[in-house]
Amino acid sequence: MTNSIVFFSGMRIKNPEENNSVRIQNLCKRAGLSGMIQEGDLTAIKLHFGEIGNDTYIRPVFVRAVVEEIRNCLGKPFLTDTNTMYVGSRHNAADHLSTAIRHGFAYAVVDCPVIIADGLKGNNYREVPIDGKHFKTVKIAQDIADADVMVVMSHVKGHALAGFGGAIKNLAMGCAPPVGKRDQHQGMQAEIDESRCVGCGYCVTQCPFNAIRMGKKAVVDRSVCYGCSACLQVCPEKAISLNWQRDVPRFLERMGEYALGAVAGKPDKILYISFLMDITPDCDCVPWSDMPIVPDIGFLVSSDPVAIDAAALNLINREQGLTCSSLHCHHGPGEDKFTGVWDYVNGAYILEYAEKIGLGSRTYELIEV
Repeated sequence: MTNSIVFFSGMRIKNPEENNSVRIQNLCKRAGLSGMIQEGDLTAIKLHFGEIGNDTYIRPVFVRAVVEEIRNCLGKPFLTDTNTMYVGSRHNAADHLSTAIRHGFAYAVVDCPVIIADGLKGNNYREVPIDGKHFKTVKIAQDIADADVMVVMSHVKGHALAGFGGAIKNLAMGCAPPVGKRDQHQGMQAEIDESRCVGCGYCVTQCPFNAIRMGKKAVVDRSVCYGCSACLQVCPEKAISLNWQRDVPRFLERMGEYALGAVAGKPDKILYISFLMDITPDCDCVPWSDMPIVPDIGFLVSSDPVAIDAAALNLINREQGLTCSSLHCHHGPGEDKFTGVWDYVNGAYILEYAEKIGLGSRTYELIEV
């Protein structure tokens, strides 16, 4: 098997000709962006605009650098994401656009439009055929499916269910409408530890599906619960969990299959850019930003989503963990940092499964630019 190529730039800078925006553009050049784009190609820049209250999403100034590089290649860029399954500041296109602008992704800053790919209420999508273990078709946002080229910009960070989020998760959850996100969560069920539940009712207020009711203790309606983990992340008593051993591997497999559907129809037309900075323990979907678990590292670019995620994990794991962060173990270089936060999730399993279904390769060559 031929190694996939992953290009890397660190964050030490000595002169103005090597500022971070220039480095990102140089990485795009080395990775062959110009060869992916033909004149006039509608080019989706898939990223996450951050939930209101979160402030560690990718900086708009870096996105502007990618927009300029796409324009240099004669492409027509637009920024895009899909609406969320849960109720928040990105649940519909009107709120989503307002959030994007509030966070700096206005035309005047990024020099291109923002288009919410699955429409006003998340009903604009296409059924894409795949040959998966869990799915034979997956639901991909129409405007992402229709794009000629895609640049996937991912902020690598932790995640309560997936262990970590990178390029594959950005494809899987990020390119799916709310109903597709539910597909990926199917079968997962929140479970209440009655010995720890104090009956405060906070989980009821945070559940997007009204799947929790209060008696003396919280009770989950299993016919409604999608296992989205909103309650798990906010419970002050840590009384809510999932069946991690049973549910999480299947969840990661379903994400891998959705990612496969997201890239369908775009052979050699997708570039991945991963940002290894502000590496927080939680997803940018939460309305806060905890402190990073390791120092900032740099930027990765590749045409292989599996290889770039594998490289990101390896680079993060070789760092010394920050002892004042939420890492409760695995601080040493070489130790698995994300299981040092979410010890019940083997997030790296998605790389194994994604490679198995043909999404990419875990074997890569890292080239420093």
